[in-house]
Amino acid sequence: MKDLNKMFKPDSVAVIGASNTPGKVGYIIIDNIISGGYNGKVYPINPKGGEIQGLKAYENIKDVPEKVDLVIMSIPAAFVNESIKDCGEAGVENMVVISAGFKEIGEEGAKLEEELVALSKEYGINIIGPNSLGITDSHTPLNSSFAQMMPPKGNIAFISQSGAMMVALLDWSLTSGIGFSKVISLGNKAGVTETELMEYLAEDPETAVIICYLESISDDDNFVKAMRKTTAKKPIVVLKSGSSNAGAEAASSHTGALAGSDLAFDTAFEQSGILRVSSMAELFDIGLAFSKAPLPEGNNVAIITNAGGGGVLTVDEMERQGLELVQFDEETKEKLRKGIPEEGSVNNPIDVLGDAPVQRYKETLDIVLKDDQVDSLIIMVCPTASADPDGIAAAILEEREKFGKPILVVNMGGPTFEAANHALRSHNVPTYVFPENAVDALAAMTTYAELERREADSCIDDLDNIDKKAVEEIFAKVKADGRDTLLGSEAYAVAEAYGIEAAPIKLATNANEASQLAADMEFPVVLKIASDKILHKSDIGGVKVGIESEEEAKATFDEIIANAKKAHPDIVPDGVEVQKMMETGQEVIVGMIKDKQFGPMIAFGMGGIYVNLIEDVSFKLANGISSQEIDEQINDTKVSELLKGYRGEAPCDIDAVKEAIKRVARLTLDFPEISELDINPIFVYENGSSALDIKIKL
Repeated sequence: MKDLNKMFKPDSVAVIGASNTPGKVGYIIIDNIISGGYNGKVYPINPKGGEIQGLKAYENIKDVPEKVDLVIMSIPAAFVNESIKDCGEAGVENMVVISAGFKEIGEEGAKLEEELVALSKEYGINIIGPNSLGITDSHTPLNSSFAQMMPPKGNIAFISQSGAMMVALLDWSLTSGIGFSKVISLGNKAGVTETELMEYLAEDPETAVIICYLESISDDDNFVKAMRKTTAKKPIVVLKSGSSNAGAEAASSHTGALAGSDLAFDTAFEQSGILRVSSMAELFDIGLAFSKAPLPEGNNVAIITNAGGGGVLTVDEMERQGLELVQFDEETKEKLRKGIPEEGSVNNPIDVLGDAPVQRYKETLDIVLKDDQVDSLIIMVCPTASADPDGIAAAILEEREKFGKPILVVNMGGPTFEAANHALRSHNVPTYVFPENAVDALAAMTTYAELERREADSCIDDLDNIDKKAVEEIFAKVKADGRDTLLGSEAYAVAEAYGIEAAPIKLATNANEASQLAADMEFPVVLKIASDKILHKSDIGGVKVGIESEEEAKATFDEIIANAKKAHPDIVPDGVEVQKMMETGQEVIVGMIKDKQFGPMIAFGMGGIYVNLIEDVSFKLANGISSQEIDEQINDTKVSELLKGYRGEAPCDIDAVKEAIKRVARLTLDFPEISELDINPIFVYENGSSALDIKIKL
């Protein structure tokens, strides 16, 4: 992990491109640093020297009498790299490049950026940017950005790949009651990446939650493993715009057709423990909850409201999010009846009625929070004529101190609740205007609390019965033949080399050979044309099942070859493949689609001829896949219920399915040249499994 402490806690800051001209970026940055209350040394750098905003200016960074911890650079792009050399020679280790004009403008700018990256590595400089709005640390305090204001002090770290988004949200935060520990504009990410920043922030005692607006991910190979360690320390919430191209170029396989355009990012975030959101509002709603409230110990929720409609909306959203509504026992209900009129409700959600005074809220809060079943609480207040928002807020804070359980407050209104919201948020109770927002935030916290308890083993690192050399030889032969698709017999040999249970399949080049292979396998067998150029083999009479004798195998070989020549006179088949005909079992699919960003994604789901119609499938990234994630992948599908034994049927060997997933994941990681892999169907039995049709494309 990079040491970025002096990036945010510098003893000295130099601004290259500092200016005395109001409105210029170099002027704004110097002004922001000074007016933001920074207590370290500030060195303006300008070729003209002199004095800038009351500070002695230096013509070059090398003229500064001490080693500078952080350099903010705001000069034309054409001069940036030469200035980086000066900084490197002066011993600078941390830099934010505000300057634009790099890869975002095209080829010429991209060349400048490549040189910038090379220089940063040569001199060992941590660079944020270029094309960055700057960074702020409200605890230092340091505002080395050209935003208009210093964000309020708090414990939310915000990383943004969009400078405009960052500025807009900082402005909004001034009236929202949300505070930040650090705000970071990534710019072009030529140096320090979002992954490295999140790793640093996970160790930052001033940060409770990391929220991000990202348009891309930099550290593809390392991302999931690095973030898994990071999310174990701090919650990370990401709004990712744009989409991956996973599956767009691979529709020739079942797995490719099942993969959605944004699937890889969803999968990567889920396996990393990152909470993905779909809107800026959700990003900050969830960030607010993590920054204020403790994590719930379970998913059992109680609701207190003075309006029945709000309670119903909350329950509806809870059901969508998988949260459980606490069912109070009779003892708790009896206690509640003493303070709530008959017109109200002591069932969950608890309706204290629109005329509820502060004392009724307070007594209800005390009873509910004492109940051991309750893991968290949502309180709703509608601005009725008799409601006392400030008094209710005070009661909530008093009861919260007694029990320490997470409480989210929904004050359903505007100006009426301004003082109450301020009091609650300033004392670490998150508030919302609408119940759905509160429920979504609580669901995210509950999900993260469960993630904290998960196990992440490396279940594919030490698999036995693997012959990597055999696969290397098979792939070398396929490539030497000028092919990109393996024959069925070759694919079977690959599966056999990696311990994937499959129905034996061998290639016959003449009728006698087909007869002998069939006899060796024991009848019945299946014969099918061997050619990577003939896609729909059954349609041309290229597949025959249920062959019961050597004579029938000979005759069938000749028949299949004749059918193929008739349908495709321009194609010379490789022969006919002979495969052992297996007993039918529960049909599943295990496949792989190669994502450009994150590598192999493993698919599991319902197999057979209806795989694309039913679309019962779940995906996981192969890189870093754990035993728990494989269990989750299987359980996320409907076919899992059939595997467990449906309506009295005998259960299937789920361990055999898990083993197939592990070995496919290992195979696709060991051989990055595999672009697509489909095993459909795999017959799963009470004991064991057998793959029937294996397709591998390089």
